[in-house]
Amino acid sequence: PASRAYSLVDSSQVSTFLISILLIVYGSFRSLNMDFENQDKEKDNSSATGSFNGNSTNNSIQTIDSTQALFLPIGASVSLLVMFFFFDSVQVVFTICTAVLATIAFAFLLLPMCQYLTRPCSPQNKISFGCCGRFTAAELLSFSLSVMLVLIWVLTGHWLLMDALAMGLCVAMIAFVRLPSLKVSCLLLSGLLIYDVFWVFFSAYIFNSNVMVKVATQPADNPLDVLSRKLHLGPNVGRDVPRLSLPGKLVFPSSTGSHFSMLGIGDIVMPGLLLCFVLRYDNYKKQANSDSCGAPGPGNISGRMQKVSYFHCTLIGYFVGLLTATVASRIHRAAQPALLYLVPFTLLPLLTMAYLKGDLRRMWSEPFHSKSSSSRFLEV
Repeated sequence: PASRAYSLVDSSQVSTFLISILLIVYGSFRSLNMDFENQDKEKDNSSATGSFNGNSTNNSIQTIDSTQALFLPIGASVSLLVMFFFFDSVQVVFTICTAVLATIAFAFLLLPMCQYLTRPCSPQNKISFGCCGRFTAAELLSFSLSVMLVLIWVLTGHWLLMDALAMGLCVAMIAFVRLPSLKVSCLLLSGLLIYDVFWVFFSAYIFNSNVMVKVATQPADNPLDVLSRKLHLGPNVGRDVPRLSLPGKLVFPSSTGSHFSMLGIGDIVMPGLLLCFVLRYDNYKKQANSDSCGAPGPGNISGRMQKVSYFHCTLIGYFVGLLTATVASRIHRAAQPALLYLVPFTLLPLLTMAYLKGDLRRMWSEPFHSKSSSSRFLEV
């Protein structure tokens, strides 16, 4: 059985495993680091004004509530149908919007590296660009590199550049979108599981085609080619640019080059939001316990169980779910809805551990805004 399972996973799928896990871990820690920076800014502001508002939030962070969690699968379904029926009409606009978002997201991904490179030779003072705003040298460098990468991707259409842009989108979404509670997490992931299963398994019976697979794999016209045709620049101008596979997925070629392994960024981002939530909760609980002089957990739970973090438990579940989805796709030789495997393997161990450790009730309903908590932990 072990050799059989190994034969069902090739090098492209191993690359997908490693990259998706690294993106989730990196995005989660970037999110936690943003929380620390916001807390430090609030402390500085409170020391200057003599007051502290524990309920203030960063405007750039979007928190998903219960209503949004319920309607997100419906909105995703509508968008999928629009792309399925009207792709030829909206492909240029969609490509341009995706390129702009990917540019901003990849600049966010490169920012820590650029800050490290520019720190010795450049002060962190912001440079004014009039109505465009004020930016540091590191922000300008990361944005310039991101624009360069997007332009090269448009000219070449290489899968590796598309993957880089998709990685930036994954990290930015995990870092800037938050799940406030376990209840919202369960609503969102359960709804997306139904969405994924329906559009992969049952859409062919209604639309005579697998809607999810067709939209994910359909290439778009290159904007340079469209522009040359609109402006009548001649038959040789812009005609040699390739069609673009949009960065809504990660793709890796197999060792033989006969096929590509593909994983949608939604299958990384949505479980990644859950991983980000439990990482923040682990840190929140650790700080709360240190303030209460390390109060022990429930008496029926061993000390070793208390030391197991929710983040590690859920991350292992994500890996096992991704491995199961990959093996299932190779056995059935057909596309599989990854969330069908990822959601149970992440949510069920998390719910079980939270129940055993006595944290389920607190995690279920906005644990970071508990009235009994110290104000320094309210902002996450």
